Amino acid sequence: MMEHFTNQFDKKNLFFVFLFIMASFLSACKKEDANSESTYLRVINEAPNIGTYNVYLNNSIINTAALPFGGSIAYGPRDAGSYTLKFTTANTIESLLTSTITLNKNAYHSFYLTGKVNALESLLLTDDLSVPAADKAYIRFINLAPDAAALDLTKTGGTVLFTNRNYKTASGFIAIEPGTYDLDIKDASGTVKKTLTGATFILGFHHDIICNGLLNPSNDTEKALNLQVLTIK
Repeated sequence: MMEHFTNQFDKKNLFFVFLFIMASFLSACKKEDANSESTYLRVINEAPNIGTYNVYLNNSIINTAALPFGGSIAYGPRDAGSYTLKFTTANTIESLLTSTITLNKNAYHSFYLTGKVNALESLLLTDDLSVPAADKAYIRFINLAPDAAALDLTKTGGTVLFTNRNYKTASGFIAIEPGTYDLDIKDASGTVKKTLTGATFILGFHHDIICNGLLNPSNDTEKALNLQVLTIK
């Protein structure tokens, strides 16, 4: 009887100890979340030329290899606050573009390099990565074609997804059925400017659909109009 009683007592004690530990853990997590100053930043090169770029955040390089056209640096954790973001060629430290950016706490940010080689520009977005419906994929459309007017994005031969996006503007995310689609970029007259076949959108993920490049490249160092899909991870 004594052994049985002791086992029962030990089990009850262990159970309450477990509850105490879990309560302490959850309390610590909530406190950590409440005081969190973390933020996330990714960087994407959409400048339509054959050059590659190094990226410096407050004078510290953050890429492992120079970014080509369409290349990106995945989200990295940062402290919330203001930063200087600088782009250089792969071979020098001379700034080609320097931007002061503010990263808000508990947020995701995407910084896009765009513009022509001698007139680089930028676009900073705060990314809403919420998933209102678990059975959908999520897409947004960004016009980063420097010499293009307002553009529409449609499914080839079908549904209009986004309309009248001017250069350096982005739509919000919308939910679509996961799957593979063919997509068209159209100008205001409805003329197809570029088609992308076999674009795949994954269940539960967010995706950028980016129109980049130039409608009228002036030489072979400039990139022609293109549609790019980036899955945000």
